[in-house]
Amino acid sequence: MENNIRQLRKAAGLRQEDLAQALGVTRQTINAIENNKYDPTPTLGLAMRLARLLNTPVEEIFHLPET
Repeated sequence: MENNIRQLRKAAGLRQEDLAQALGVTRQTINAIENNKYDPTPTLGLAMRLARLLNTPVEEIFHLPET
């Protein structure tokens, strides 16, 4: 699953550390998610918190790669 977190985070003026602290995860977790290396895919709860924090619908944050 791909995501737009890096672009949305930067547009919000947040550092990885800021986003991690607001979500209660590590900066390494944010880095792994942004680089599509987080396994498993973020939980629904984390995805919903990201959407709320970034003021963006989940569907605009996470998407399946084009096939």
